[in-house]
Amino acid sequence: MYGREKRVLLRHYLEQGLTKTALAEKLGISRRSIYHWMQTGQLDRDLDAEVARYRSRPPVPRKIDPYRGIILHRLQAYPELSAVRLFHEIKAAGYPGGYTQVKEFVRQVRPRPPKEPVIRFETPPGRQAQVDFAHFRLPWGRRYGLLVVLGYSRLLWLRFYRRKDMRSLFAGLEEAFRFFGGVPQEILFDQMRSVIVKDERLEGGRLIENLEFLRFAHHWQFRPRACRPYRAKTKGKVERPIRYVRQSFIYGREFLGDADLNAQVEHWLRTIANVRDHRTTRERPIDRFLRDEKATLKPLAPRPYHSLVLAADRDESPRRKTQAPRPALHVERRPLRLYSQIAGGPR
Repeated sequence: MYGREKRVLLRHYLEQGLTKTALAEKLGISRRSIYHWMQTGQLDRDLDAEVARYRSRPPVPRKIDPYRGIILHRLQAYPELSAVRLFHEIKAAGYPGGYTQVKEFVRQVRPRPPKEPVIRFETPPGRQAQVDFAHFRLPWGRRYGLLVVLGYSRLLWLRFYRRKDMRSLFAGLEEAFRFFGGVPQEILFDQMRSVIVKDERLEGGRLIENLEFLRFAHHWQFRPRACRPYRAKTKGKVERPIRYVRQSFIYGREFLGDADLNAQVEHWLRTIANVRDHRTTRERPIDRFLRDEKATLKPLAPRPYHSLVLAADRDESPRRKTQAPRPALHVERRPLRLYSQIAGGPR
């Protein structure tokens, strides 16, 4: 049977007045077919309403079909069984096929545990701040932004530094405390080397913290906490502001240098970041901070922390560069025979 396209063309040419002989030559069909379509009314019905009906192909039997029940039963009892393990088990039961069919079937039927709901962890006023470094590529080099976010109010503090080291961390935290007018009870950190020396908690061990940082925390009277490795959701209150800083502050702005960069970020914090309606709290961070959180912060330390370790590094490093080289000592070398003569000679 000729397709729908030729019948549409045939009806179109008939309406234009072409003869049946001309139509037969033009479309490459016989005149008998044209007469048949006309007599049976196939050209008069709505060809656009025709829907092609396709006959579904019968399922092709596969070698794995007799062994599907075994795989399903094993996965119901042990959902984490690998496809390789199941392949060897049904192979021992007589399965003649290959591994690919097993892998595809296991992927389709393996029980999937329901996704763990994300429970937002909210902290009371003054309880926690979250801290992290983020690197930014600027025309004059890489700079590290230190972000500090109060967990309850989402009040944000940010400053850029040349290095991601302990000296920058100490200076930034002290400036953030002065900005907040107080100190939270605890501060949550990522796996920073300035804070965490080694984290063996996943292996059943303990958390080894940097002693100099513990002295800094004791001076400012806050308790440091460290995120567990590969648990980025636990510090989401500072991860999301990093993306916000990239989009709202860095992108599309021009800076003259480090001083201009930090001057602009202070203005941005005061006029945009901390006075916007936060998507989670539905309040402005500054309002939530002044109303509920500022009075709950611990008082500032009477003086900044003085690190003997960092001060020693700072004092000695320029001395190493500027100190004049020591004069070389010339030692006279003598053979052992001469020493024996001196020892056995007259006194």
